[in-house]
Amino acid sequence: MTIAAVLGGKGHEVVSIAPARTVAEAVQLLAGRRIGAVPVIDGDAVLGIFSERDVIHSLERDGAVALERRVSDVMTSPAITVRPDESILGALALMTRRRIRHLPVIEGGKCVGLVSIGDLVKHRIDRIESEAEAMRSYIQSV
Repeated sequence: MTIAAVLGGKGHEVVSIAPARTVAEAVQLLAGRRIGAVPVIDGDAVLGIFSERDVIHSLERDGAVALERRVSDVMTSPAITVRPDESILGALALMTRRRIRHLPVIEGGKCVGLVSIGDLVKHRIDRIESEAEAMRSYIQSV
């Protein structure tokens, strides 16, 4: 299975933020949408990822003034990305190895989706349960 299959199930909506926005605006976006990260996009280019971790690190380093900084000053960059044809297991391995939880999906130089480790694990579990049910049905029919 591929990342494209995951996006087919969850959708291609990409909530993003511009690099010139403030950290306070980004926090408001994350909280309002109840999400943990957003790609930082300028035009079609994904410049980085802004996540809850970036907020914590910048607050620890700079205190409350961090909320006035630009997203581009505190984001994680460059963004680690995947293509839609990447395997789910390959993406999970990448996320585990790099200790990240979100991957922008890039196709033709544009961000066409965003997957989280939770999305990928859910997809794998659903697939395993489906295969197990098919096996049970087959065994019962024999």
